[in-house]
Amino acid sequence: MRKLFPRICGSLLIAGVVLSVAAPAPKPPPNPALAPISDVPGLPRILLIGDSISIGYTLPVRTALQGRANVHRVPQNASSTGFGLNQLDAWLGRGRWDVIHFNFGLHDAKLPPEGTRHAPPEVYEENLRKIVRRLKTTGATLIWATTTPVPMGGELSPTRRFGSVDAYNRIAAKVMRENGVRVNDLNAVIAPQMAQVGRPNDVHFSDAGYALLGQAVAAAIASALPPERRDRYDVVVYGGTASGVVAAVQAARMGRRVVLVEPGRHLGGMTSGGLGATDIGNKDTIGGLAREFYARVKRHYDRPEAWLRERPSEYTKPARHDPAGDGVMWYFEPSVAERIFNDLAREAGVLVVYGERLELKTGVRKLGPRIAEITMESGRSFAGRVFIDATYEGDLLAKAGVAYHVGREANSVYGETLNGVQARRLPYHLGNFFRPTDPYRIAGDRASGLLDGIDPGQPEPDGTGDRRVQAYCYRLCLTDVPENRVPFTAPEGYNSAQYELVLRWLATEPQGKVFPDHPKPPRAIENPALGRNPFAVIMPNRKTDSNTKGPVSFDFVGQNYDYPDGDYATRERIIAAHIRWQQGLLYFMANDPRVPEQFRRETQRWGYAKDEFADTDHWPHQLYVREARRMIGDYVMTELDAAGQRTPPDPVGLGSYAMDSHGVRRFVTADGWTRNEGTMGGGVKPYPISGRSLVPRANECDNLVVPVCVSASHVAYGSIRMEPVYMILGQSAGTMAALAAAENVAVQALAYERLRARLGQDGQRLQWPVK
Repeated sequence: MRKLFPRICGSLLIAGVVLSVAAPAPKPPPNPALAPISDVPGLPRILLIGDSISIGYTLPVRTALQGRANVHRVPQNASSTGFGLNQLDAWLGRGRWDVIHFNFGLHDAKLPPEGTRHAPPEVYEENLRKIVRRLKTTGATLIWATTTPVPMGGELSPTRRFGSVDAYNRIAAKVMRENGVRVNDLNAVIAPQMAQVGRPNDVHFSDAGYALLGQAVAAAIASALPPERRDRYDVVVYGGTASGVVAAVQAARMGRRVVLVEPGRHLGGMTSGGLGATDIGNKDTIGGLAREFYARVKRHYDRPEAWLRERPSEYTKPARHDPAGDGVMWYFEPSVAERIFNDLAREAGVLVVYGERLELKTGVRKLGPRIAEITMESGRSFAGRVFIDATYEGDLLAKAGVAYHVGREANSVYGETLNGVQARRLPYHLGNFFRPTDPYRIAGDRASGLLDGIDPGQPEPDGTGDRRVQAYCYRLCLTDVPENRVPFTAPEGYNSAQYELVLRWLATEPQGKVFPDHPKPPRAIENPALGRNPFAVIMPNRKTDSNTKGPVSFDFVGQNYDYPDGDYATRERIIAAHIRWQQGLLYFMANDPRVPEQFRRETQRWGYAKDEFADTDHWPHQLYVREARRMIGDYVMTELDAAGQRTPPDPVGLGSYAMDSHGVRRFVTADGWTRNEGTMGGGVKPYPISGRSLVPRANECDNLVVPVCVSASHVAYGSIRMEPVYMILGQSAGTMAALAAAENVAVQALAYERLRARLGQDGQRLQWPVK
């Protein structure tokens, strides 16, 4: 057909007039992530199913698994569950799949008008169940990926809006749990990094973000491959406490391949879980990565934009924000601490895996005295050369067959003076009753029975050993800033009768009576919810680190004995009881008309910080497990070490905090009054901590390092158990693990001089005075 108008160099000639015409825009090159691949014979076949987020991480996954698996993906954006159901048979084809990694959620959660494939929660659940049923017929190992976060509360624009991703993830978690499908929690992986790798006003990520997600997806898939094709790490760290993060970072900085497995969704343990008023002891004992952490805290608060609720000039008390100080800051908000831990892990290239708990019955596989791999409840396994147990509970060490102790040793075991029962030595410690307080349900009537939480027995002689454990609580982040304050509410199952002992204690204040042998003058009673003055431990931006105060307060005395050796169900029950007790106490103190007005009015000024712990309803994510299991190694740190009466020749860090234990039980004296027992305090000067206290006996396990549940008596552990010391020991544990992995030797066989040299090179402080 003859052209009506001749084309002249990108223009049209019409009636003798040349008109310019835009050249057609070139087509964008095809996305290589969507291009089909050819299988390498003999390698497992993997299928990725997901939306544009999965398209973004497809190439990083292929790179990570190159030579170990054929990584396919569906040839398009898999969109919503409804769309996926229609396309599933075509995507699966007739080939065999070994692993299918899949996700739906963003498009289901996207609301109209833009969300044309939106599925309400009930439809989403129904569709997801159908998809899982179909995928299970393939015989492949299934791995579900949680949906990644949507910023700005889901309100990206008037037309681009999303429902609650958390709600859709909860639905998916239930479906996967009921069907035995593994879960790869990509939401937990990326959520802490959103500020660094998220795109503004967008659900997508930078290249660094997709690389991070790809790393997590590849690791999840690798764990499901045949043993000969699985990942094997130089160092496997179990427990994302502050100690665990530092251990992983140190090993990674030394060039080792490291994975950090955290059972929850947050890094940092107590340091990011509310304990922002650092228990320092002597600050000059803190070096290395621990000091780097506190230096990063200071750098954060040196920025004017960090001060949202007050001016830096209003926050000038000692040990706090001092721009002209020694380069560190010891007090901080929980969210700031978590961000720093996330940054440290990311910068070091540590693979962090969230939401994986050790299978407690068969989760540790050993070959002789060596751990070969550990397996999670989900079935996911991690093989390694050296393992680090950085949990507060010591589950890995216990399941690896390592000897440990729970409770208090008798003084006679290690030649101590402060161990065992402590009913008489410190009767008026800050955590004890110093005014006569009635313990009976009906005041004065022994026959009526005891109030809740009071032990009917009498304490054994002082120094007697037992299996009782010092009390736990939550360290709360509260605020009195109205626009950032969430009011205290009654927890489910709240019963004001549970706080009768609190009322009895508060009622003794006007009477002014104290026990006859109490030193004069008597102290005023502290507010059980706030203490004498919350500003004594105030964090930046008018927030608190609220700890237990007085004899009946946040510490849930005597209610945690089954926690250290308990299974997960037992611990969850104990954790729920602690939350109920502490939330109930706050509500009681703020609202019960029987509470004296000065205490009630003061408590009403405070509430939970709205901008902290957003995913746990502003409640800390970590119970303060002050003590659980303690390993028994060839060297046991004792009161003799902490008191300077014995000096180990192989120091890997310094301790300097007082030997400290909270109450262990509540009982009734012969005179019929309430007392607490177990508080213990003993002053120390800086002392060295033995490297042998971080490793088991070689015949029990020769590739495990333990920087938290160290080999120590109850007394010495009372000093060692501070978060800065955990970080110090975490760095030493990471160094030991990295060296042992590189040299392929047992951790007990490391040459101490080489270890000491490396610790010194990395800033650890090993002797006092520090040189």
